[in-house]
Amino acid sequence: MPDTPEHIELAERLGYRRAWVYDTPALQLDVWMTLTRAAERTRTIGLGPGVLIPSLRHVLVTASAVATLIDMAPGRVNVGIGSGFTGRLAMGQRSNLWSFVAQYARQLRALLAGEVVEVDGALTRMIHGPGQAPPRPIRVPMVFGTRGPKGETVARELGDGVFTVTPTSGFRWSALLTFGTVLDPGESFDSPRVIAAAGAGAAVLFHRAHDLPGSPGPGLKDLPGGEEWRASIEAVPLRERHLHTHLGHLTYVNPTDRAVITGEVVRAYTFTGEAAALRARIDQLAQRGVTEIAFQPAGPDIPRELTVFARMAGLPAGRAPTVR
Repeated sequence: MPDTPEHIELAERLGYRRAWVYDTPALQLDVWMTLTRAAERTRTIGLGPGVLIPSLRHVLVTASAVATLIDMAPGRVNVGIGSGFTGRLAMGQRSNLWSFVAQYARQLRALLAGEVVEVDGALTRMIHGPGQAPPRPIRVPMVFGTRGPKGETVARELGDGVFTVTPTSGFRWSALLTFGTVLDPGESFDSPRVIAAAGAGAAVLFHRAHDLPGSPGPGLKDLPGGEEWRASIEAVPLRERHLHTHLGHLTYVNPTDRAVITGEVVRAYTFTGEAAALRARIDQLAQRGVTEIAFQPAGPDIPRELTVFARMAGLPAGRAPTVR
């Protein structure tokens, strides 16, 4: 959103290590322009797309974008690549095949290394002259947005780690995308603030269960209100249904979702709770192989979400001052 670079600047001050930006054109502004604006405002925080959808851009366009960001933020750039969930589904398209994702990743690495690559039957290479781009080879850490064995196989072959929505072990770098909010003492899970901040994170379970019935996790029949949600969304004509299914995805609770998002759903399916309980959950996730939590704030007060989460997680700049 327009304020994201400002939020990333705040995250840097609070002690967050990295900032990831979605690549979902139907819902968010341009990923590379947002990262560039963030690079201009920051000095230490890592920056990267979390995660790129290969089919949206020619691989040379992506290589040039990566090089641009590295020139602006050397040593701070990471690249996430995935097969596409909402980024493609919100446009009425299915996810890319993992064979295509793997080919794209190989081509991207080769181009950044300065090699000649055949793309769509034609040879291509980064032929930027001296001073026009960082010198090749350009090396950048790469993680893969996975949700099953096919993606994990590609990540082991080509990547430095994984970026997931379920705890994944067996990788040196395992980032877990989380949604939720830190409750104020005594605050209920169904308060308007909590629903606004965490409800969209809970709603993604309904979107995922509807669009990816074979994916890990509960199906609609297993979710509270799932059949009610299904009836509502399937009343929309099929040709335009994807425009309604993903409305507000991970950012706000749309009218269809609001009918089923309760405090109990938020409690069960998001990273929401009082600070002590969430700190204990962080320890449990580490024991399950998670090395990084990627917290996506939502709701009307993003600075509050970032600040309170940083304090809960014990980030040095986010800790509450000691009273003397």
